[in-house]
Amino acid sequence: MRKVLVITYYWPPGSGAGVFRWLKFCKYLRGYGWEPVVYTPSNPESPGHDPTLERELPDGIQVIRRRIWEPYRFYKIITGQKKEEKIQSGFLNESRTPSVTDKISIWVRGNFFIPDARKFWIKSSVRFLSSWLENHPVDAIVTTGPPHSLHMIGLQLQGKTEIPWLADFRDPWTQIDYHDKLMLSKVAVRKHQQLEKKVLSQADRVVTVSPHCASDLETIGNRKVEVITNGFDSDDFKDLPGFQYKTFSITHLGSMNADRNPHVLWDVLQDLVNTDPFFRNHLRIRLTGKTDLTVRNDLEKSGLIPYTIFTPPLPHREALAHAADSAILLLPLNNTPNVLGITTGKLFEYMGLMRPVLCIGPPDGDAAAIIRETGSGTTVDFNDADECRKALLRWAGQFRDKNLRISREFTERYERAELTRQLAGLLSNMIKS
Repeated sequence: MRKVLVITYYWPPGSGAGVFRWLKFCKYLRGYGWEPVVYTPSNPESPGHDPTLERELPDGIQVIRRRIWEPYRFYKIITGQKKEEKIQSGFLNESRTPSVTDKISIWVRGNFFIPDARKFWIKSSVRFLSSWLENHPVDAIVTTGPPHSLHMIGLQLQGKTEIPWLADFRDPWTQIDYHDKLMLSKVAVRKHQQLEKKVLSQADRVVTVSPHCASDLETIGNRKVEVITNGFDSDDFKDLPGFQYKTFSITHLGSMNADRNPHVLWDVLQDLVNTDPFFRNHLRIRLTGKTDLTVRNDLEKSGLIPYTIFTPPLPHREALAHAADSAILLLPLNNTPNVLGITTGKLFEYMGLMRPVLCIGPPDGDAAAIIRETGSGTTVDFNDADECRKALLRWAGQFRDKNLRISREFTERYERAELTRQLAGLLSNMIKS
């Protein structure tokens, strides 16, 4: 059994999208000849807490937890947030518009904490792991970002130990959707670009989640980037409730920030509620997770608040059960320049639920290609009200006939176990080359 050291910021009992990719890889790696050892903070600023995820951990897996110092405590003090409040990624604001203090804090974060606010963990982690590796040899090292500070740990360990290193980009670095909101100076932009290029050019292997993301990273690093998508784990979908045809419910799981606000859907639903008795009597919009204030405001302007149920974040299994009893699953993509490569983990969870997916995003993007390939639903462009209306009316007809469903054909390649097999093969090839 070969060993791989996985350096990740997000890990159970923390929750959120950043946890699942490597939690699932570690769950299945032993089946392909690799024993994972996880290095993670003991006190991360995680977007949520879900102790049930710890049940996913393989028996006896070694998890090394060490404290990390982050400036978020001071950020919360100056912005008036409570200590227990969570810092939201993607500039999501649930209850207020950004203040001058918020904007100053964003500027400080972007220009002084490079590559991110976890930068203070780099030096101590390199020192600790260099010593630890002398007595606990591994065959490969993996870093997964964001936060991209973890790639800097991998870069320095590679120089000290010469252990093969794989850098996994779950999201882009300089091309991530909110990078332009950091109010970066020219000096800061250049520093980010230099560090990103260094990681991309020096890692033994680079992996990302979609073809468009790979193409962008290949341009920056001038090297091949492998694609291993996110996926779904069939174990998570056993014994979930079936759809009962009680309401024509449109459900979204997870955070919905301002960039994901599906304006076209609200406009179409407003019209359908006003003109079609079926929608007026049967529509339910279920937003489960954190919802930006701009989304709530748009729902109110559209007269859709009476049809909307807001539910706070749920434990993973409970969230899946909640979504399983839904007519339609909503997948709004970020309306940002990097949208073609966005394939959120939510897409694959939806696939496992076998409910029709309404994706709001570019029909020529990577998410749309996966939806077409698997027959999982329909993609409508950000401003295509006609196609959005047609899709909703078609599904409403199937709802009336109690024939609203999709199959799980052509989805085997997105099973977590299969994706882990691909990862294991990449790790094995890396240490042989």
